[in-house]
Amino acid sequence: MESESSNPNAPPEQNGTSTHVNDEKDSVDVSSLTINDEDAEKDDSAVNESAEVAKKKKKKNKSKKKKEVLQQTDPPTVPVIDLFPTGEFPEGEIQQYKDNNLWRTTSEEKRDLERLQKPMYNSVRQAAEVHRQVRKYIRSILKPGMLMTDICETLENTVRKLISENGLQAGIAFPTGCSLNWVAAHWTPNAGDKTVLQYDDVMKLDFGTHIDGHIVDCAFTVAFNPMFDPLLEASREATNTGIKEAGIDVRLCDIGAAIQEVMESYEVEINGKVFQVKSIRNLNGHSIGPYQIHAGKSVPIVKGGEQTKMEEGEFYAIETFGSTGKGYVREDLECSHYMKNFDVGHVPLRLPRAKQLLSTINNNFSTLAFCRRYLDRLGETKYLMALKNLCDTGIVQAYPPLCDNKGSYVSQFEHTILLRPTCKEVISRGDDY
Repeated sequence: MESESSNPNAPPEQNGTSTHVNDEKDSVDVSSLTINDEDAEKDDSAVNESAEVAKKKKKKNKSKKKKEVLQQTDPPTVPVIDLFPTGEFPEGEIQQYKDNNLWRTTSEEKRDLERLQKPMYNSVRQAAEVHRQVRKYIRSILKPGMLMTDICETLENTVRKLISENGLQAGIAFPTGCSLNWVAAHWTPNAGDKTVLQYDDVMKLDFGTHIDGHIVDCAFTVAFNPMFDPLLEASREATNTGIKEAGIDVRLCDIGAAIQEVMESYEVEINGKVFQVKSIRNLNGHSIGPYQIHAGKSVPIVKGGEQTKMEEGEFYAIETFGSTGKGYVREDLECSHYMKNFDVGHVPLRLPRAKQLLSTINNNFSTLAFCRRYLDRLGETKYLMALKNLCDTGIVQAYPPLCDNKGSYVSQFEHTILLRPTCKEVISRGDDY
């Protein structure tokens, strides 16, 4: 073009060349800029990718932490519900029915019935898992010289943590029985009691847990002196015999006869004197209902009991008591255990203090058993007169300690069983007993 060749001092070829060179320079600069932009974009994308990878790793680590099953602490503090994130709790020991009930194992109809009851089964299994973990811990710390009050409060506070105590929906089912020696049942220390566990004591630890009123009633005996081992073995094996014999349509009296036969086959030598172990004839196992520890049927531990039969779907506490004494208990000592009567209706009360105490009982225990320490814990004071009034009017029942003759020794083992439509489940069975 004319404008490009107008300078007479610059030859046209040089002008053209110089212009071309400048264009090349310009093009090189542009391309280099383009390359730098691409590199920058690549760097940005690499940074973004690495950030995304880091985020994903964090998420994976978090999900791994969530998926990792929590371990129970020592002492136990982690609620059992957190140890089983699926919400499914382990079933107890399964025992098959015998003879005429063998068909139940493979019955599709009975399996369907069990599927319908799965939520309820899971609730009581949760209570059983709490019981197993609590008793494992308590057994590990028990030693002579401990205050009985400390033993009970440690046990009960551990139950409250592990079961995630929630009013009447989850918690302790009844007071911790820690009856010593000739005291067979229903003893727990009241406020101010200074009783200390001794090396030569035989202690029955009987405590209960519940979820939505579905109760696990389970007990064992502790003795530090190996001299008492045969006494403990007698009641443990008698209880296992009762569990083995139990079943749908089984007569209660037949279970009692089998228990007595095993129990009284044992002897124990204490301080050079030999005793035949006796079944305590006026103590029994019992059926269990929702919020009802004694639901109406009794399982004897001697022969000659009721002809009543066990039925499908029932819960039973199979417990046996072996004694070196008379084999018969009576009420004695200061009362600690109380329970509102299950079927009591409205009863007019004159004393305002009794009305207030009844309200406390209804709100915190309903028809579950309680003890004086539990009332103390709730802030109740000077309540003995009001409590007596509730007992006198038949609203509340007192359960004093049950004792054989002084100087004797009693051992106890107990499990809760469920007569499922297809099989028998020993709900509270553990590795220990």
